[in-house]
Formats: sequence, structure tokens, C-alpha cells
Amino acid sequence: MATANNTNADQSADLDDLEALDPSLRNVVEQKSLKWIFVGGKGGVGKTTCSCSLAIQLAKVRERVLIISTDPAHNISDAFDQKFSKIPTKVTGFENLFAMEIDPNLGMSELPDDFFEDQAEGGALGVGKAMMQELLTAFPGVDEAMSYAEVMRLVKGMNFSAVVFDTAPTGHTLRLLSFPAVVEKGLGKLLRLKSQITPFIHQIGGLLGLGDINADEMSSRLEDTLPIIRQVNEQFRDPDQTTFVCVCIAEFLSLYETERLVQELTKCNIDTHNIVVNQLLFPTQQDQPCRMCAARYKMQCKYLDQIEDLYEDFHITKLPLLNHEVRGIEKVKHFSRHILEPYQAGQPL
Repeated sequence: MATANNTNADQSADLDDLEALDPSLRNVVEQKSLKWIFVGGKGGVGKTTCSCSLAIQLAKVRERVLIISTDPAHNISDAFDQKFSKIPTKVTGFENLFAMEIDPNLGMSELPDDFFEDQAEGGALGVGKAMMQELLTAFPGVDEAMSYAEVMRLVKGMNFSAVVFDTAPTGHTLRLLSFPAVVEKGLGKLLRLKSQITPFIHQIGGLLGLGDINADEMSSRLEDTLPIIRQVNEQFRDPDQTTFVCVCIAEFLSLYETERLVQELTKCNIDTHNIVVNQLLFPTQQDQPCRMCAARYKMQCKYLDQIEDLYEDFHITKLPLLNHEVRGIEKVKHFSRHILEPYQAGQPL
């Protein structure tokens, strides 16, 4: 009997723990060990607004924060109302918040010249981006992977205390997360074949009239890159350093894609314990909603119940549907408070 009572007490304690989960992203902001924070989900659910809001809140408690857009649409420029490029740029009004935009499908030809330090001196990479691209595109996927590797070199070298990824829709995101493992495997193979590749590189240089290309210098560059990628690969799978925030809306397709995303992240051993449900209606008792709003509110309640059942061990943050766009620094700052303090019906938007 005592055992049964103890079991009931344990279950009751577990339920209390689940109920006590804070319905906000405060757990992400306050986890000082986090280095890489991904924000993703289905297209059109408000990922960019959430990632920019998270970056602003992180900038209040971290030394240097970077937000990277890997979505080809590059909405962070629109959200902050400021043009960003492939190089980290300080966000207007902040001393420690930077932003950059990269295309996850970009190739070596799209990388800025800053990545090719030896170009002026005529070193291994001094043959220019064109030849590097020709050599690398002979191997499918290597061009894309190498450009990602170079971006990660840049990010690691600038010592940001937290990096927020505003990701592309789900499929592209899962591919991006697999890149460190792909690059690590690919570079490892290339370096193991170094002795066989070196004569080939010399021959290519002779045929193209480029003189004596220093293959050792080129392989040295790869050897410098590999430890960084290996470290990033390990960090992506460490829940103390990496987490993924899933953003959705209370509709069937979005909920379905969120569940698929959570399952894939689990397969990749990437931590996720936060769901943001965006664009919710919060009617008050005084409101007299139209039939459309009443129907949508009823539908949202149904899917919210499902989300709370499915993700009872997740922090579920509920964000309101606004009557205006979140565009410009001040509006993003104003909205960002909702990710820390749960919105209540009747509060000013």
C-alpha cells in the first residue's frame, strides 16, 4: 500500500513538474551555455519575427549576438528595416547585435572576397574563386558544403556568444543541420586522398597556365577548416550548446509539419523543447467577434489542445495575432517582450 502511495506521489510530482513548465522562451534566454539557437517551421508562420525577437532579448544578457538568415527570402532585412549582407553587420540601435544573410544554396562564386585572404598574394586560393568553383563542382554537393564551411569559419572566428539561425522552411533546415556532418565526412576523405590529389592539382595548374599551385597550402586550408567543422558538428548535438525552437500556427498543416520536424530533429540528436504558437486570437469577454473570428478562434482552440497534449514536456509559448506588421526596430523590440512574458487577453498589442 505504501508503495502504491509512493508511486502516486511520484506521478503527482511529475505532473506538477510538467504543469510548471514556463510558457515562454525565458528558458532559452537564461541558458548561458547555449551557443547555437535555431528557429524554424513551416513557411509563413512568423519564424523571422520570433528569431529577431529572440535575438533582441539575448542581446540584453549576452556580450555579442549574431542572427543569421539562411532563408533565401531574407526577411530579417525587412523585419529590422535595414539591409544586411553576407558579412555580419551591426543592427542599428544595438552595440552587440549583428545580422547577416546567407543563401544555404550558395556556391563558392557567391562568397565575398574576404573569404579568400590569399587572393592578392597569389597563394593557393589566389587562383581565384572561378577555379576553386570549377574544381569543387566536379563533386556534387561539395561546392555548397564548402561555402557553408567557410561561413562557419567566419562565425567561429568572430567569437559570438550566441548565434540565432532564422531558417528556411523545414526541408531546407533539416538539410542545413546535416551539413556539418556532411562537410566533416567529405573533408576527411579529401585529406586522406591528399597524396593522390596533389599531382592532379599540379597538372591542372600546368594545363591552365597557372604556374606551380601549392597543393600543400590548399590542403593546409582544408586541415584548418576540418577541426572547426568537427567542433560545430559536436556542438550541434550537445543540448547544452544547441537547441531548436519550433514555430507554428494553430492549424492542421502547420501542426503536422511541426510534428515531422520534431521527429527529424530527434533522429539527428538535436535538442528541441520549445514550441511557439503564433498568430493566436485572444478575445475578451467584452468582445463581440464576427462569425469568421469566432470560427477561427474555435479552430485554434481545438489545435491548441492537441499541441498541449502532444508536447506536454515542451515549453509552449503563445503569441498574439497583431493588427499591424512587425517591421522596424521599435516594433520588433515591442513585440519581443511577448516571448518572455506570456500575452494575456486585453493587453495592448
